[in-house]
Amino acid sequence: MNNITALLLKHQQKFPNGIWLILSLLIVGVTSSWQSVQASTPANLLPNSSSVANATRTEKISLRERLINWSESRRADTFSEEVKSEPSVQPVALQNAPAELKNLLTQMDATASKGDIKGVMQLYSPTFTHGDGLNRQTLEQSLTAFWKRYPQLRYSTTLESWKSEGNAIVAETVTNITGLSSANANNVALNATIKSRQRIQGGRIVQQEILSERTLLTSGNQPPQIDINLPQQVKVGEQYSFDAIVQEPLGDDFLLGTAVEEPVQPSKFLNPTSVDLELLTSGGLFKVGRAPSTPGNQWVSAVILRGSGMTMVTQRLQVVR
Repeated sequence: MNNITALLLKHQQKFPNGIWLILSLLIVGVTSSWQSVQASTPANLLPNSSSVANATRTEKISLRERLINWSESRRADTFSEEVKSEPSVQPVALQNAPAELKNLLTQMDATASKGDIKGVMQLYSPTFTHGDGLNRQTLEQSLTAFWKRYPQLRYSTTLESWKSEGNAIVAETVTNITGLSSANANNVALNATIKSRQRIQGGRIVQQEILSERTLLTSGNQPPQIDINLPQQVKVGEQYSFDAIVQEPLGDDFLLGTAVEEPVQPSKFLNPTSVDLELLTSGGLFKVGRAPSTPGNQWVSAVILRGSGMTMVTQRLQVVR
């Protein structure tokens, strides 16, 4: 029972918000309105928490069915299958790509890995626009703040496809970002995979859109290993399940966690917010959410904390008509 004391003292944590495009990402952290499939923390264990009724028989059956379905069809509707690890051999798309495009991607990885903000911004058009509402100025501000927090990042971009449209090139890429925090006493590590589409003219990016993204942030000596089950796309108003399942046995350890969702907005990139963690009664999070009534993009995150470490996973959910 000793582990639970330390965990409960940390039941409220602050996390930075966000995502990222081809270069960067920030992590989401806000309280949200989820429907729980299991009972949450009892009132006598967490300060300021309200009593929660026991899960109904229907909820228990639903949870059991979801665990069975997840184990049998782990590859279906998961982000990890949407953005796979790229092979070591460059695809044909890159071999046949114009020199202008290959040079741009090479420069982007090199300057971003160095944290060279001036070099990176030279690769973006003054009229740059982004599907999430960013412009060139807000992009530079976000990158500067992000690289201050993570000064040692490595960027690696693979070209998946490209095509010519008049005097422009439209390219789809997958970028992997790995690195450590500036104050790394707690072994804070970041790993992200972002798939994006960009329009390039005159050797510069003039427009960009995120197609899918996944961010993993871990800290501590033994952060929980988590499998995420989340559809990449849902329709407006549609109900969907979000499961974050801890892979390894817990033994005598305890888990705290929460699931959070938030619309993708430029104002959320840099402002940290607080989340309240609940004592988990099983090996993970099992939540039911409902898509908003208007199309757009959502960040959906799972935060799970144990005595020896923390894991936070954020994925993008597209809401369409």
